[in-house]
Amino acid sequence: MAAAGPTAVLSSGKTMPLLGLGTWQSTSEQVINAVKTAIDAGYRHIDTAQVYGNEKDVGQAVKEKIAEGKIKREDVFVTTKLYTTFSRPEHVREAMTQSLADLGLDYVDLYLIHSPINFKYGTDPFTYAGNPEEIYDDVDFIDTWRGMEPLVDAGLAKSIGVSNFNSQQLERLLQNSRIKPAVNQVELHPYLAQQDLVDFCKKNNILLTAFSALGAPARPKVFASGEEEPVLMEDPSVVAIAKKYGKTSAQILLRYHLDRGVSVIPKSVTPSRIQANFDIMDFSLSKEDLASLGQLDRKLRYVGANLFVTHKYYSY
Repeated sequence: MAAAGPTAVLSSGKTMPLLGLGTWQSTSEQVINAVKTAIDAGYRHIDTAQVYGNEKDVGQAVKEKIAEGKIKREDVFVTTKLYTTFSRPEHVREAMTQSLADLGLDYVDLYLIHSPINFKYGTDPFTYAGNPEEIYDDVDFIDTWRGMEPLVDAGLAKSIGVSNFNSQQLERLLQNSRIKPAVNQVELHPYLAQQDLVDFCKKNNILLTAFSALGAPARPKVFASGEEEPVLMEDPSVVAIAKKYGKTSAQILLRYHLDRGVSVIPKSVTPSRIQANFDIMDFSLSKEDLASLGQLDRKLRYVGANLFVTHKYYSY
């Protein structure tokens, strides 16, 4: 795959670019423009999800860039995710088929179980007016995974993985899977370093992908704790390291992940920031600076820590 920037070979044998574009919380027009801008800037990894409601837009942008001759299909790594209401094994292929139709693709490069926390088929936990426990589904994520594995056999997903899983859940999945999870996508940044999870995934050849790597400054209120939280990009240590390297705080935070061997998918719809987020290939952080950032860990989760805590498979 012709990819700009560092890559990793997954347990599936497929190659994945470590730096990608996140597309959560973007309007239709924003997503189309952002993906096209990112591809022009050199990105070859685009991350979306069924629940984001923008798979059609991602697919349109990719299709336009292929038509322009800027890329071939095999040049771009597309990730999408199984929504939590399709977690019963009999519904997994239905969701995959719909995502492929919306993306306008014959296959995705990576398909993730979006969360081990599941809800009843046909519901929407983010708009449900009642007690969310009423729509919980306790389907075992092992059973969901057994619905995922045939997608690889059928060529619909080149690799499969998970998102928002903890190490105990990953261990159980590893012990009960025919195809091992290639990726685990989680919130990760210096305030939530999760070193034990990083070590576990490296030991078991699972690539970690970091979301909310910049501290999720624009996340919806439903995901926030309601308390005043520190701004990661304004942390004095981050600012000082950025000054040392002549980079922005965002660039330092993204390079932090690459230097830990972690994939990262910053979201932006601003062309200058999309480009700046990609311009991190010309330096690496010293061991001392990586250690300094590691010392900022305060177990602070910006996204979703207080949601659905009573679910059987709550993972935080």
